[in-house]
Amino acid sequence: MQSLRDVIKQAEKDKIAVGHFNISNIEGLLGIFKAAKNLNLPVIIGTSEGERKFIGPKQVGALVKSLREESSYPIFTNADHCYSFESVKEAINSGYDAVIFDGAKLPADENIKTTKQCVEYAKSVNPDVIVEGELGYIGGSSKLLDEIPEGVSAENLTTPEQARNFVVETGVDLFSPSVGNIHGMLKHARNPDLNIERIKEIKKAVNVPLILHGGSGISDKDFADAIKAGISIVHINTEIRLAYRDAIKLSLQENPDEIAPYKFMRPAVEAVQKVVEKRLKLFNNI
Repeated sequence: MQSLRDVIKQAEKDKIAVGHFNISNIEGLLGIFKAAKNLNLPVIIGTSEGERKFIGPKQVGALVKSLREESSYPIFTNADHCYSFESVKEAINSGYDAVIFDGAKLPADENIKTTKQCVEYAKSVNPDVIVEGELGYIGGSSKLLDEIPEGVSAENLTTPEQARNFVVETGVDLFSPSVGNIHGMLKHARNPDLNIERIKEIKKAVNVPLILHGGSGISDKDFADAIKAGISIVHINTEIRLAYRDAIKLSLQENPDEIAPYKFMRPAVEAVQKVVEKRLKLFNNI
């Protein structure tokens, strides 16, 4: 079975993208796993700091590891958006396959300093752990939005020069820029278009795979163009949360007397699976 590093390298070579989907519970995990397995595609399971706190970082690792070993299947864990070195350290010590230090709101020198510290710690504990750095603020939460997050604008996109310097100074394995993407989905409008030319420019400027955060709400065309331009992993969360919530709501409305969670939660698993299958097909040109 391929390692996560091998999976990402292959995606980069084939100009496709690995799907990264966040979970808050086992229902989300099962929906994602079923979708990936149906399509025979590798997948990354992400958990934010809030999601890790809710499930437990070691518990996430144990759940994913059990699926990987039982099925001999390439499913991996990523500690999404760690906002401190301590958070990164906890995830690495809990056995995550990859971690992200998100210092996008910090001054550039502080972001570089802490990201480099995370890289050095990961190498000292387990050289196989993949470390991602982020430069360029895109908002801070996967939720439904009334407006574009404050501090996010087309004028503040990551530049190729910034990207090159950041990657060289920190030694990260993966890099996520701001290229028009935002966290969350706008309620009353579609999300902004991605700057595909900027993705191409950054890809030429750095020697590591590029990651697209804030994938929910992006048009299929932008996804396809971004992957062709050099994106190797795409993060999806808000779309999953929305499908999950709506499925449970409908399930309980249709079965108001049902009290067995495994029965009224089944539609939520199916809804997550449907979203993930759709995205994985797009990311892999299926």
